[in-house]
Amino acid sequence: MDNTVTALAGQIAQLDSIELAQLERMRHEALTVQAPWKAEYGAYQSGGWWTTSLMNASGKAADVTIGDCAAKPTELLAQMPATSALLDELGLNYMWVRLARLEPNAFLWEHRDYDDLDQIERHRLHIPLHTNTSAFLVTGGTKVHMTGGRIWRLTPTYAHGVCNLLGPDRIHLIADVYADDTYRRLARHPSLHPGTTEPLPSANHSVLAERLQAARNMAELGYTEAAERMLLRLFYAYALPEGTAYDLIAELHTSLGDMEAATRWTAAKQRLLVLTA
Repeated sequence: MDNTVTALAGQIAQLDSIELAQLERMRHEALTVQAPWKAEYGAYQSGGWWTTSLMNASGKAADVTIGDCAAKPTELLAQMPATSALLDELGLNYMWVRLARLEPNAFLWEHRDYDDLDQIERHRLHIPLHTNTSAFLVTGGTKVHMTGGRIWRLTPTYAHGVCNLLGPDRIHLIADVYADDTYRRLARHPSLHPGTTEPLPSANHSVLAERLQAARNMAELGYTEAAERMLLRLFYAYALPEGTAYDLIAELHTSLGDMEAATRWTAAKQRLLVLTA
C-alpha cells in the first residue's frame, strides 16, 4: 500500500459507493433548494463557509450548531426527497446531518472537532455533491481531494483544515453518526485511493522565516489581517508541525510589540486544536 495512504489510515477513508443517478438527484436538490444557509463557527473559518441542517435536535434547518441529540428531520429535508431517501436507506443513527457550502477562496482553518460533545463513539461522514479539484482537505500533512461517488469518513479529532481555492462552490452532505452495527457494516472495508492524495512539501526554517518577514512587511503597512491570513494559509501549502501557523502569527505580533494580539493567537491555537496549556 502507498506509504501516504498507510499514514492516513484512521484519519480519512472512502467507504461505500453511491449510485450515480441518485447522487446526481441529490446534487440537483442541494444546488436548487431554498435553504437558510448560516455562517457559524466564525473563529474556525475565513468567511465563506455556510451550513444548513437536514436533521438536528429542533427540526429547524437554521439551527446549525451541532450537539448530541436524537436527530429528527428538518423542514428542509422534506423538500429533498432523493437526499431523504438515501439517509433512510443508510439507516444510520444520526446525531446531526448538514449541507456545508464552501465558497471560492474560503478556508476552514486548522482545527479539531468533537471536544465539546459527549465522550461516546461517533463518526463523521461526507458525501461530496458538488466539488472541484482546487477544493481539498488537509490532514496529516497531506492534501486529500474528496471526490464524488463515494461516502467518505473523516476522523475530525485529528487536526485538519479545508479550502476551496478557485471554485465553484464545494457542497458536501455531512452526517455525524453514532456508532452502531449499521455503521460498522458500512465501514467494514475502508479504503483510500492513492489518486485522491498528495503529500505536501516540508517547509524548512528559511522558508518559514521568509514568509514571516513578508507578513511583517504587510503588517507594518497596515495590512495586519491580510498578514495573518497569509500565515494561516501556509497549512494548505506545506506539511507543518501541528499549530505552526498559529505560532507564526503569535511571533509576528510579538515582533510588532503587540503582546495582546500574540496572547490572543496563542489562546486561539489552544482552543481550535484542543490543546492543554
